[in-house]
Amino acid sequence: MTIRRTDEDVVMTTQATYRPFTATILGAPRIGPNRELKRAVEKYWAGGIDRTELEAVAANLRRGTWEALTSAGLDSVPVNTFSYYDHVLDTAMMVDALPPRVADVPDEVDRYFAAARGNDDIAPLEMTKWFDTNYHYLVPELGAQTRFALNPAKILGELEEARAQGVPARPVVVGPVTFLALSKAVDGGSAPLERLGELLDVYGELLQLLADRGVEWVQLDEPVLVTDIVDNAGELAERAYQFLGGLAKRPAIFVATYFGELTDALPALARTPVEAIGVDLVAGSGSSVAAVPELADKLLVAGIVDGRNVWRTDLEAALGTLTTLLGATGHVAVSTSCSTLHVPYSLDAEPDVDAALRSWLAFGFEKVAEVVTLARGLREGRDAISGEVAASNAAVEARRVDPRLNNGQVRSRISSIVASRAQRGPADKRRAAQQDRLKLPLLPTTTIGSYPQTSAIRVARADLRAGTIDFAEYERRMKAEIADVIRLQEELGLDVLVHGEPERNDMVQYFAEQLDGFFATQNGWVQSYGSRCVRPPILYGDVARPKPMTVEWITYAQSLTEKPVKGMLTGPVTILAWSFVRDDQPLADTAAQVALAIRDETVDLQAADIAIIQVDEPALRELLPLRAKDKDDYLRWAVDAFRLATSGVADSTQIHTHLCYSEFGEVIGAIADLDADVTSIEAARSHMEVLADLNAAGFSNSVGPGVYDIHSPRIPGVEEMATALREALDSVPAERLWVNPDCGLKTRRVDEVVASLRNLVAAANEVRAG
Repeated sequence: MTIRRTDEDVVMTTQATYRPFTATILGAPRIGPNRELKRAVEKYWAGGIDRTELEAVAANLRRGTWEALTSAGLDSVPVNTFSYYDHVLDTAMMVDALPPRVADVPDEVDRYFAAARGNDDIAPLEMTKWFDTNYHYLVPELGAQTRFALNPAKILGELEEARAQGVPARPVVVGPVTFLALSKAVDGGSAPLERLGELLDVYGELLQLLADRGVEWVQLDEPVLVTDIVDNAGELAERAYQFLGGLAKRPAIFVATYFGELTDALPALARTPVEAIGVDLVAGSGSSVAAVPELADKLLVAGIVDGRNVWRTDLEAALGTLTTLLGATGHVAVSTSCSTLHVPYSLDAEPDVDAALRSWLAFGFEKVAEVVTLARGLREGRDAISGEVAASNAAVEARRVDPRLNNGQVRSRISSIVASRAQRGPADKRRAAQQDRLKLPLLPTTTIGSYPQTSAIRVARADLRAGTIDFAEYERRMKAEIADVIRLQEELGLDVLVHGEPERNDMVQYFAEQLDGFFATQNGWVQSYGSRCVRPPILYGDVARPKPMTVEWITYAQSLTEKPVKGMLTGPVTILAWSFVRDDQPLADTAAQVALAIRDETVDLQAADIAIIQVDEPALRELLPLRAKDKDDYLRWAVDAFRLATSGVADSTQIHTHLCYSEFGEVIGAIADLDADVTSIEAARSHMEVLADLNAAGFSNSVGPGVYDIHSPRIPGVEEMATALREALDSVPAERLWVNPDCGLKTRRVDEVVASLRNLVAAANEVRAG
């Protein structure tokens, strides 16, 4: 029974007495505003610092984040959102579900990193995308031998740190349903969700332990409840939270959902004893809230400030939504829609953004300020925040009328090309024309695109930024790097070469810096996985290509060799997925504009006699909507955008694409529909499983399943890669099979790359010889 005292903000339940919070965020970034964690972790891996130094950097980052959030005015601050690598891996460690192959690593932190990235003797966990974001998580493996047990050291340690700092701490943990839904069964293990009862016992033990420590609130993240990943999500949620909510001793439970609309699972959660439910009002509408009377006894945590994109919140509209919600539930707290892990730290680090664009933007700490402002407006009325609302309204109107958001020439060209139904010839005729031109051997060997970013490259880029060298000198240094990479590939015996991309800071940012409609940040870093950070550009207006972007570099590389050198471009869907994209028009329209720019580049590359052009789409699966009803429309426009980008070249020009680190099952048909002549695809960690799916979808073009995992420092042997090739040949005939790594080599050391590629070529030769 719940007793509500309407004259004060304290709610008493049979489990606990708790005070509803009013302003919070669901999580915070952990890499540091200047990527301090990245540098410390990589130094630790390299033996440059010890554990004490690593832990000191981590503690300083946590302390700085908590201080900033508390000072901004949040009355509930998430803790346990820090991670050395990945929060899902942290959860696996918390419930003692690391794979047995790391058990013999004696040190706990090194065991954790061995699971994350492997070593010479241990293969890492599979890595894939966190729902429809560009963040990657490690996939837990649950075998028959997995026995869940609580390992609470991390969460308790960070809780005590926060409390010592006077932080109103709310521990955050990946929820049990989401953890199991994202896990995979191995070694005879049962379906992960069948083990929910076992896992709930461990979560129950955790909640009781937190209650013993006087914790008032705990946040359990359940984003899987807004998806179709689990058929019976509502039933599982109700089962899990009836159990956890029914514990005699526990903190108040806040179930956080995000990335979409909470539909069937909302009434299921509302029927449980949990005290708070979070809804994403950016990716979802919250329209079902009023239809769930049980929410009258809950704290509704309204995710009204976008945690994934960089646009300023329309405060007027947001306050109206919050006021409406207040009529449907007893208490409303204001929050970001999800963790701010997905956005940069602060606009203060971007001095070069123009005033108009700056007025439209909010990065992480600016979003915290918006949350606090809205909470104050909800509590004290609109007049209390009238100045902030006026500034918001002015920014909304300025953005609406800015001429950079409507380029009539670009829009007219797209309509004309689409109306002409431009397309390439049938795949078999293209294959014959390309083989006649290229004369490649069976099982041609290549790499995906990038080569290691050496210290010389980084120094040259820093010198150019600092103004100590001019562009001519930078160009000279980059051409020297290209020449070295071409010589190396010829020495190794690769059949199709790449120029190594030394001039590119990132596969999306490089193009954004040369396209109208984009702003490339200087310090807008976000975490992609582990220590890997990226700077997503801001796509704010209509996109156009003022001039060629890659032709000079590729033609220089081609002039150094008789072997074909691939032109390297990033596809329209991936440019969207790895940018902060305008939210004032449909994604399909923006994708078509980017596709037109890439199309123009392919035509110029072909005119420069480049015979192979790779248009990478590693994010094709990433943008797939989380609900089945929305998927067909997305796949239609994603495929249309790729075909628009690649249909301007002749049949004798070979189009490649590349996809990596995703669960491909739901987009297999779309991969076939892209109709690229060659598709290279991640397959090493998933052991070639994707090839059978491709065949089932009627895929009949050439394919290069990755034969080794570049995200691990281990060097695979010749026989290991030859075995992978033979497995691939069980599904793909030799005349359609290419040999390549899983992904680009930018993040690896030169010695690792040379040894691995030498083994790759040897493996291809061994399999060719039968």
